[in-house]
Amino acid sequence: MIPLSHYLILGAILFALSVVGIFLNRKNVVILLMAIELLLLAVNVNFVAFSHYLQDTAGQVFVFFILTVAAAESAIGLAILIVLFRNRRSINVEDLDTLKG
Repeated sequence: MIPLSHYLILGAILFALSVVGIFLNRKNVVILLMAIELLLLAVNVNFVAFSHYLQDTAGQVFVFFILTVAAAESAIGLAILIVLFRNRRSINVEDLDTLKG
């Protein structure tokens, strides 16, 4: 049996990697989207770990809602990214400020 602390450490490592990915890479939109997905995965690991530890299924239900929101966010984000690439021929975050108008 794996103790709860191992799951929490894994969630903290995933969360820290995603925060580092967001702050270090501010040029590529695809990597920013992947870092946000990793952040949501860290939260899901914690929800499932606490749900198992407390013998309550509420955390696992929240995980399904988070996965649904993450899938919708990925689909919409990638659709916007494709349209942006078709119009600007670039996916740099610095080029997004030219969309102001």
